[in-house]
Amino acid sequence: MTEPTDQSPSPSSSSLPPKDPISLIHPRREPFEHGLLPIPKLIFSDPIQTLIPLKQKLLQSSSPSNRLNSSAISESLQISIDHARLVLDTLASVLHSDSDPLVNATPHDVDSVGVDVLDLLLFLYIQSYKRLLPRSHKDSAAVADVWPSTSAFDGYLSALSPLQLVRSNSRRFMPSQADEEAHQLSYLQKHLGNILSLLAETVEGEGEESLVLSVERFEHLGFLVHFGDKGSEGIQLSQHAPFFANSDPDMPAVPVPAAQVLDWILQNIASSLENISERASLKENGPSGASDPDVAMADASTSSVTKASISRGPSYIEGISKSSIVKQASDLKGSSVKVLNSHESVIYILAPLRYATIYGCSDTTIVLGAVGKAVRVEHCERVQLITVAKRVCIANCRECLFFFGVNQRPLIVGDNHKLQVAPYNTFYSQLGEHMSEVGVEAALNRWDEPLALGVVDPHDSLSHPAGVSDVQTETATCLDPDQFTNFLIPNWVSGEFPGDTDCNPFPLPDAYLASLERNKKTLGEVKQILRETPLEENRKRELSSALHVYFKDWLYGRAKL
Repeated sequence: MTEPTDQSPSPSSSSLPPKDPISLIHPRREPFEHGLLPIPKLIFSDPIQTLIPLKQKLLQSSSPSNRLNSSAISESLQISIDHARLVLDTLASVLHSDSDPLVNATPHDVDSVGVDVLDLLLFLYIQSYKRLLPRSHKDSAAVADVWPSTSAFDGYLSALSPLQLVRSNSRRFMPSQADEEAHQLSYLQKHLGNILSLLAETVEGEGEESLVLSVERFEHLGFLVHFGDKGSEGIQLSQHAPFFANSDPDMPAVPVPAAQVLDWILQNIASSLENISERASLKENGPSGASDPDVAMADASTSSVTKASISRGPSYIEGISKSSIVKQASDLKGSSVKVLNSHESVIYILAPLRYATIYGCSDTTIVLGAVGKAVRVEHCERVQLITVAKRVCIANCRECLFFFGVNQRPLIVGDNHKLQVAPYNTFYSQLGEHMSEVGVEAALNRWDEPLALGVVDPHDSLSHPAGVSDVQTETATCLDPDQFTNFLIPNWVSGEFPGDTDCNPFPLPDAYLASLERNKKTLGEVKQILRETPLEENRKRELSSALHVYFKDWLYGRAKL
């Protein structure tokens, strides 16, 4: 279990588990989508050779309960305290067990709680993962129609041609859910032996029999995999394993040889990969009208998609162009959402969420409700995002404006240009309830403390020019308070669901509050002039209403500059 090979064992079809969807193994998307950090010291060319000795060092530095705080992580991994705290915050957002103390820690208690050594080792191992390249849109002409052929930034770093490809990925589509799942499963298939050796304990014996896994250590694999379409719905991973299932709770389960665990999981991975391949084949060879079971809202207005066409995973809002849509909690099939390749639109998603991804959008305003785990914004241009969240990561974006109520420092990675951040500027009636449900605190808003990492993301499957891997990305600047204004969510969007929130729950910095007061005063003065102008009453009302609308449009338009 030391060196991954290109080809993992492929059990015979007769030994594969049945293809009941409930019994199929799936990779957990969250660590791969929200848990990868472009910190060079955390990415090892040979993870197992580095992590086996590091494991002992980490255990020696840990508390009696085998947990590590940021100081111990910083010292052991030779990274800064800021980066060590980022590791803790990131792990808190992607851990598999909602009962883990780190998941439930308040922002002030994260460091004192720390992370379990075994979870940290798994997190460090998968930093070697390379994402799939985005696929081309099946209708390239349609994409060309909404994306400008040139940009002010095209050729800006002409010497870094591979980075031009990274930036042009905003004109591509994310890999399908099935493609990503197969890619992640193949990665786990190749590296599973090494991963198990990190979790295993050594006992007396010879060869592979000397490495065993207790049920407690086996459960840590839940960080990477789960069974069933919905993530096992709270069922422990060990209850799916024949060697641990139905064991007497009063009697500790006997540790199992790691080789036996490896064989069993590889069989399940092989079965899942075969199932993905069969589904893809059916889609390619089936009738042209067959729905894609993996893409819930693709290439069409969401109104044309029924819940029957949604099988699992996040809700997709994709291909929205020159329109407005509203999604409430009842419209989403789960607690995660992905907004993809939408242009010149306004999108409201007023719901409590765990994860959200915004990808490949342009000239669009997106309002997200409260997001309790993480938001990722990637390959977007001229997008305004308004969100309450615990954690936000921005990657490879241009000329975007972010209004944040965020408990952790916004993370900025990749090749970014002309980003602006501002304090949260809106509310809807259920916002307070949604924030409480997902655990976001209104008293802590770190919108103005962005943390910028490298311009090159080593997790992308691209080659990069020598000498740019350690270049820091362009950070975000704070929006001029004179350009700040409230964003008004129309009553028709949020009014049908009553709630207690009647104002912005995040306190505004003095400069931004003063700007709002000045704008309000100016509007009042204009109204007073209108009242004193000798016009017929009906013409006064029409003019006052029109000016009010245009004034708000002007204020909001200034924030777009």
